[in-house]
Amino acid sequence: MSTIFDRYVKRYDTWYDKNKFVYLSELEALKKVLPREGRGLEIGAGTGRFAAPLGIKFGIDPSKNMLKVARQRGVDARLGYGEYLPYENKSFDYAALIFTLCFVKEPQRVLEEARRVLKKNGKLIIGIIDKESFLGKLYQHKRSAFYKQTTFLSVKEITRLLKETGFNKFSYNQVLFKMPDKIKAIEKPKTGFGKGSFVVIASKKE
Repeated sequence: MSTIFDRYVKRYDTWYDKNKFVYLSELEALKKVLPREGRGLEIGAGTGRFAAPLGIKFGIDPSKNMLKVARQRGVDARLGYGEYLPYENKSFDYAALIFTLCFVKEPQRVLEEARRVLKKNGKLIIGIIDKESFLGKLYQHKRSAFYKQTTFLSVKEITRLLKETGFNKFSYNQVLFKMPDKIKAIEKPKTGFGKGSFVVIASKKE
């Protein structure tokens, strides 16, 4: 998977410029639950498109070429994998997985590692395209370089994995209520899930 992202860095990164209001709407949904202070880590930071504007200082990703861009955006980004985080136990106040879980082979292992590096009551923020949403169903049939090797997950599936891994106190908010090409302004996040395609799941380490 890292080979695909190494090869298509520019295509990946410029998508956010071409779909400006989709991207800004996603950021708004994430900001709603992201801690305003504390030491944060994005697992699967990519080019830093989310870590940088959200003020998440640290990042990790398996793509060398994407990390180069993330570092240019000011993210302290390391080469590595979510299944084997190169950080000590209880070293972060919060962690984020934004469009990451669907690209990993062992999502529960990644969640276990996220829990390990979080402090007591540390917060985990997960952003996904819900498999059960209209956009999730469309993307499952889309044969793009990125999505053809993706395993989409539903909000309920991720919630179950989080519970099994030792997380609780869940909250949900959603955006992207229309097709991306129809979104011409920043959408305001709504609580819950089931209507918007991009869902942010927040939880705390037990």
